[in-house]
This record gives sequence, C-alpha cells and structure tokens, in this order.
Amino acid sequence: MYCITCSKLSLYIICKNCQNTLLKPVFNKREIEDGFYNYSFYPYSEIEDLISSKYHFHGDKIYNILARLSFLEFTKKFKIDEQILAIPIDDHSRHNFSHTAILAKHLKSSIITPKYNTLKAKNIVKYAGKDLEFRQKNPRKFQLTNIHNQTTILCDDLITTGATIKEAKKVLEKKNNKVLFSLTLDDAKL
Repeated sequence: MYCITCSKLSLYIICKNCQNTLLKPVFNKREIEDGFYNYSFYPYSEIEDLISSKYHFHGDKIYNILARLSFLEFTKKFKIDEQILAIPIDDHSRHNFSHTAILAKHLKSSIITPKYNTLKAKNIVKYAGKDLEFRQKNPRKFQLTNIHNQTTILCDDLITTGATIKEAKKVLEKKNNKVLFSLTLDDAKL
C-alpha cells in the first residue's frame, strides 16, 4: 500500500513519518457560546482531504489514525474528578462506519466512557458549504435517548459555525445533563 499523503510505500494508509510530521495536532480553543468552548486539533485547511474520507470505504482507517493522534492523546492529559460520558454527535453509519463513533471510541479512559447511539438527528440535512442562516433554518432536530443527569462532552469531526454543537448541547441540557465542552478534529475557522 502507498501512503495517501506522500505516496511512499507503507504498511499504513498514512505512513508513520507523515503521521509524526504532517499530522502533529495543535490544541485550539474557540468560544462558541458564552462560557462554552470547542477544542480542536487541526485547522480544517490542513486536513480537508482526510476529513472528506468519511464518504469513502477507507475513511475508517484515516479517522482511526486522526483520532489516535488527537483524541487519544487528549485523554492522557485530561483530568477531572468525576465520570464523563463522551457523546458522538449523530453517530450514524451511512457510509459503512460512523466517523463520530470512531472519535468517541478513542476518548475511552478511566474517567471517560463513550455512549453510542444516543444523540441522533431526525433531519438528515447536509451542511457542507452552507452558511449559518441555512443551518439555523434547517436544524438537525436531535433526539436523545437514555441519558439524563450526566456530565458529558460532545464530539464531532468538524466545527464550522458551531450551530450543530449548540443544538446538540441544548438537547442534552433539556434532560438535565451538564455539557462541559465539545471536541472536534478540526476547526474551519482556523
């Protein structure tokens, strides 16, 4: 197999050299609502082609690499004195795998437990390339099951306007859940 970034022969879809040099995460913080933050690891422009792999059969391999380099490393440094649920935003498997479930899986630790199939969008609308006005007029209409009175974090692959994350946060809070922050692989505003 050849590395998709440098085209050199590799045992991995992204070779170890490219993982260590091109995909070194940088922790970024953005306030998306008063006192509520999203943390991301890459500027969207740097991994745009890798993010779009979620629409292809090999995307799960790429998402596992990105999640291992960023989300897993985050869990090694994150400390809190309570148990937390990691909630993937709309962890559907429309493309043979769920990219948000892969991200949540890499957050698993002694204090973070991924909780799958709990926050699902009833409105399957594509936001790619759409502005904030379109996103606000076409909410995802999330449905939450089996989570109440918990401390949570949200995870998704990309933050653009923050509309999806804010909508998901509100749905969780209606069931008396505390949402500490959200984590995304990348930020379109970086």
